[in-house]
Amino acid sequence: MLEAEQQRERLRMETAAMRADMAAQFARWSGGAPNRATAIPWLSLHSRTETTMPATFVYEPNLAVILRGRKRVEVGDEVFAYDESTFLLTVVDLPVSACVVEATPAQPYMAMVANLDLAKVRQLILTYELPAPRVTPLRGMATGPATSELLCALWRLLDLLDEPADIPVMADLILQELIYLLLRSEQGGRLWQIAMAGSQSNRVQKVINWLRHHFAEPLRVDDLAQMAAMSPSSLHHHFREITAMSPLQFQKQLRLQEARRLMLVEDLDAGAASFRVGYESPSQFSREYARLFGQPPKRDVQLLRNP
Repeated sequence: MLEAEQQRERLRMETAAMRADMAAQFARWSGGAPNRATAIPWLSLHSRTETTMPATFVYEPNLAVILRGRKRVEVGDEVFAYDESTFLLTVVDLPVSACVVEATPAQPYMAMVANLDLAKVRQLILTYELPAPRVTPLRGMATGPATSELLCALWRLLDLLDEPADIPVMADLILQELIYLLLRSEQGGRLWQIAMAGSQSNRVQKVINWLRHHFAEPLRVDDLAQMAAMSPSSLHHHFREITAMSPLQFQKQLRLQEARRLMLVEDLDAGAASFRVGYESPSQFSREYARLFGQPPKRDVQLLRNP
């Protein structure tokens, strides 16, 4: 028993030392910027020196690991909170509301995000004949323990930034390692199901991809069901299992997020933005916008521009 406790304490100290070194490298490469792309095309660094208000995004398939701080992500009516001890895995495109809930200038929030290419996940599964998981969780987002093996792979990615000539070869090898570690984890079933063609989750992913690119078009559930080779009731059930939303709610969030971007970035008024994203009734648009963002469109944009 004493030996086991000593081993755990050694592992804890080694992991703490690893995190401290990673945080120092992170700070050097991020330069204090809130969001920093890296020379590794699928790796980005995210930092905040203070907590943030909830903001809406569309998360694409990725692995997010926090080195310092804490974050809260809402998907539909579910909340995912994660910190230094856990990772956040997203396996499908999901409209979310997210905020940093722990960050200070002395201890800034630091997170590494690795985008996941589902084609590479599928290739790894097929190449090494990795078996289907016994338990298949359906939700498209989950948290899991940030193990020392996972941190070690991410640590080597930070080291690799100092060797740009090695990135074209070594980065993909480390990505394969990350994918394998995720597939082997308790959350691996989510990734396996989404990646493999023919699975129910993969068929729902096709519908999600279509909605991402055609959210301004009228939504016909029968057409979506045919696309997924499911009955309308089966599609509705599996879509909600994965996204925590119905297809209509998913489309609505995409529309409202894009309308907000159009008003902020392209300076469209609320009426023009509502028609651009597929609304026929400006009054309905204003009601649904206020329900999602907490303010009518004009007031919300004013507050975003002049907080």
